[in-house]
Amino acid sequence: MADIRDANTMVHGEKAATDRQRPLAGHVSVVTGGSRGIGKAIAKRLAELGSAVSFCGRNRDALQSAARELAEFSPNILQWEADVRKPEEISTLVRKTEEQLGPITVLVNNAGIGYPGFGPVQEKSEEDWDTVLLTNLKGVFLLSREVIPAMIARRRGDIINISSLAGRNTFAGGALYCASKWGLQGLSGCMAEDLRAHGIRVSLVCPGSVATEFSGQRVKDATKVLAAEDVAHAVAMILLQGPSSFISEVHLRPVAKP
Repeated sequence: MADIRDANTMVHGEKAATDRQRPLAGHVSVVTGGSRGIGKAIAKRLAELGSAVSFCGRNRDALQSAARELAEFSPNILQWEADVRKPEEISTLVRKTEEQLGPITVLVNNAGIGYPGFGPVQEKSEEDWDTVLLTNLKGVFLLSREVIPAMIARRRGDIINISSLAGRNTFAGGALYCASKWGLQGLSGCMAEDLRAHGIRVSLVCPGSVATEFSGQRVKDATKVLAAEDVAHAVAMILLQGPSSFISEVHLRPVAKP
């Protein structure tokens, strides 16, 4: 007959092993643009690490497909059809997440578009400008503003904004897209300073080219670009750092130059 102390040691050992495997258990994460590409990779990684995950997108079929994939890693998954440019849809997303999963502890502002942000500035329309800036910049502001008050009340939270190296480097044909990402750099830096006194960490992830159809063009050589999972790894790294520090900005580049 096993000594009860041995049994307790086994139970505690199994719990410790589980905690190491699922270190985000008890967290509730919201990922925007989570139905495909980088967003889906991030949502999947957070579910693997034990977090409940709520993710949104605008394509119902893509949302349902992603939800089926994520369900393999966590029973606590919520997909929601929402446009980050619309405050009322953002409010509904946050309310439904809190009702069904609990208080939001992690926000990943990933939703973003490239097209129609690429092309010579003189050929871009006001509608193009609004489409890109509302999605890539204003959407981050709207959703962050929605979740921050509750995070302040709990003195806990992580906000991770997915930007781009285009937020630090200009290039021909990138005026609208670069403007949105340079704006996101400034917004994120100020958010970090506004919120760190409240126990909330704000971080920025800036990937280079990623093997998705984000730009509307297929990648010519996938060995010379990042994978969506590389960005998800960076997000996980940020969330798993010690509680007394925060990683303010991560730059991701492929090893092989394009």
